Amino acid sequence: MSLTNLFIKRPVMTTLLMIGILVFGIVAYRQLPVSDLPTVDYPTIGVGANSPGASPETMAATVATPLEKAFSAIAGIDEITSNSSLGSTNITLQFSLDRDLESAAQDVNAAISKTMPYLPSNMLPPSARKRNPSSAPILFLALTSNVLPLTQLDEYAETTIAQRLSIVEGVADVGVWGSAKYAVRVQLDPKQLAARGIGVSQVANAIRQNNVMLPTGVLYGANRTLTVQATGQMSNADEFRRLIVAYKDGAAVRLGDLGTVTDDIQNNKTASWYDGERSIGLAVDRQPGTNTVAVASAVKKALAEIERGLPPTLKLRVQYDRSVSIEQSVSDVKFSLVVALVLVVLVIFLFLRNIVATVIPTLTLPMSIIGTFSVMQLLGFSIDNLSLMALTLAVGFVVDDAIVMLENIVRHVEMGRPPMEAALEGAQEVGFTILSMTLSLAAVFIPLMFMGGIIGQLFKEFAITIAVAILVSGLVSLTLTPMLCSRLLKPHGTETHGRW
Repeated sequence: MSLTNLFIKRPVMTTLLMIGILVFGIVAYRQLPVSDLPTVDYPTIGVGANSPGASPETMAATVATPLEKAFSAIAGIDEITSNSSLGSTNITLQFSLDRDLESAAQDVNAAISKTMPYLPSNMLPPSARKRNPSSAPILFLALTSNVLPLTQLDEYAETTIAQRLSIVEGVADVGVWGSAKYAVRVQLDPKQLAARGIGVSQVANAIRQNNVMLPTGVLYGANRTLTVQATGQMSNADEFRRLIVAYKDGAAVRLGDLGTVTDDIQNNKTASWYDGERSIGLAVDRQPGTNTVAVASAVKKALAEIERGLPPTLKLRVQYDRSVSIEQSVSDVKFSLVVALVLVVLVIFLFLRNIVATVIPTLTLPMSIIGTFSVMQLLGFSIDNLSLMALTLAVGFVVDDAIVMLENIVRHVEMGRPPMEAALEGAQEVGFTILSMTLSLAAVFIPLMFMGGIIGQLFKEFAITIAVAILVSGLVSLTLTPMLCSRLLKPHGTETHGRW
């Protein structure tokens, strides 16, 4: 092939081309995100609806059923699942992988608007939110204290820690688990209500009307302006106990007379523990496509700064770090890749029994793998278990082309031709063969690139990575390998072999 002859006769150009592949590959490798599996965007939308006090059966019949009927008319939905509990309903809509999530979100909001007249009038409008089932939290944090109450722990978690972690680069959201927001809990006594002839709705209206903070108006004076504001908002259980609900027989009936009023938290049915101690949990989610290990490291650095501003009685500890298992698994696959490289080199040396001849095809391995990183970075791939497995399997493929080229050139050298002439003739003879071998090997993985469904999305990165590695190895075998053979191989008869 005349193209191969061009690279043999111009070693500087060939060397610069290989250096360019190395430089771009190394730079791309440093920019590739690290994760456990390839990033797959599942078109999923979650819809949440709340109606305080409603039973799960009521939520399923009056909220979930009308919404599901409206959502079933949306095109591209693969699966609808719903879960109704006390006072809430959560519906998960999973669309086909080829459906655009933005247009799907618009259709979901339109369906919610059409369903509003059929939903209970006392509930807030349902809310829709995009979700990615594959994006599990990368860090779980536990905030504990043996001195401060849970309500203050929750305030630190919500206002200080979560807000500051949310601005860390790569962090998508910080959720608070086991939340303990302060609330006043009122437990009415039915006997006391019946004895005074007061209904539950009357008590609820009294609490709602007397616990307000509204602007009343503005007073304009000659030299100043004063904003008048109603100060009827109550802040603790003692103030609620003195709240007058009604007047019976000329006497005021207060809330404390009708039941128990205590300082509590909003939801006392959920809790979080760490090492046997009540805690407030924080879950850190990363943005899609970001480096899991780098984001976790940045969050832990931010935690060190946040801890300096917290009271000494607070303890903020990492409960679970997903990046540790990712680093370990990726490290294991990298070790397997290095072992495969070493074994391939040893097998080549075992049969060639020549250090120079072994070095020539051996250079194809790092060139092919490092060159693949550039394409991975352009396509938005990541360093994960599947992509590294593809590179590990490619080790056995990428060296074949170089060995075929080397063997044919060595054959010409042993026939008495000079290394330069042997390289030109040998490369011209097997150039088309190597090209066909490379394309046929890469074509084997084409069906994996077009597989449908979630499995196809996962193995798409695997197939493209191994195919690119094979194509890069073919390029190196047609350019670098014959050029090195023409310069490094010795004429036949000048080599001497030792005992081994």
